[in-house]
Amino acid sequence: MSRSSTLRKEAAAQATSAAQHGDNIAHALAGAGGGLLSMTLTYPLITLSTRAQVESKRAQSSAYDAVRRIVQREGVTGLYSGLDSALCGIGVTNFVYYYWYEWTRAIFERAAIRSSRASKKLTTIESMIAGAIAGSATVLITNPIWVVNTRMTARQSDCSSLDLPTSFATPDKPARKPSSFTTLIKLLKTEGPTALFAGVLPALILVANPILQYTIFEQLKDKLEKRRRVTPRHAFFLGAIGKLLATSITYPYITVKSRMHVASRQGPRDSMMQSLKRVVREEGWTGLYKGIVPKVTQSVITAALLFAFKDALYEMSVQARRNIPAKLPLI
Repeated sequence: MSRSSTLRKEAAAQATSAAQHGDNIAHALAGAGGGLLSMTLTYPLITLSTRAQVESKRAQSSAYDAVRRIVQREGVTGLYSGLDSALCGIGVTNFVYYYWYEWTRAIFERAAIRSSRASKKLTTIESMIAGAIAGSATVLITNPIWVVNTRMTARQSDCSSLDLPTSFATPDKPARKPSSFTTLIKLLKTEGPTALFAGVLPALILVANPILQYTIFEQLKDKLEKRRRVTPRHAFFLGAIGKLLATSITYPYITVKSRMHVASRQGPRDSMMQSLKRVVREEGWTGLYKGIVPKVTQSVITAALLFAFKDALYEMSVQARRNIPAKLPLI
């Protein structure tokens, strides 16, 4: 093999790698943008669900009562408590997740090409492995952001009760709302850096949620693509179906994770199993499903909007890159 031929193959390999990296970044940015848009539209439902998950049994209320009391005490902006940290969290979460997912997916697809497999599409097992890798990396990187967000959304008081949000518990006029940065600094001063990783174990278990969601989505999408072109409208409904099934199955761990996020160090910090048993012992099995209606509603709408927005944003990025002159490098 001549030196010029070798150089051409190396250049082609570098160009392919650069193109793949650019595609991964495009997917990651589209996922982050879709997450920001969908989160903003559905955030009040997250507030209702989170407060229902962390409130004690004696503070139960209907969704209507919860909205009324939040608005009375905190105004309409109370439904958006912690939105800034949530947007930061969802932006980082989706960027990291989609980048790692597409990176892992590309490895499997290259392996399929080398093995001369008939179909280059990911198998169900490969989709689940890609989701597990992407989800685990995302949890470890973004858990501190979600701890701060849950503290702000739940409005935990500094009193001795560990599971009673001030928004539900007291009739007094609330104090000035702390910012995400103030909440973070207070958390680090009073509980230390380890508090930022509270609930990381159930969060890692909850990696099963996006695994189920994206596996269902990908498999349904592949079947639909055999018959027609998948549009953002199709992605909307496929994303809704995937998220509905995934969230319904994993919801008890979502409740436990939220409880662990708001637990302070005024006593020994419960493990995941201790938190799970405590909820069942004090509130029954139904306690694990508190807030499930607004959560499932929010999750389904958010996922549907996310997939629709992501597909649309990704198509826009592809068109934009195609309009770039060939002599310009892809960044």
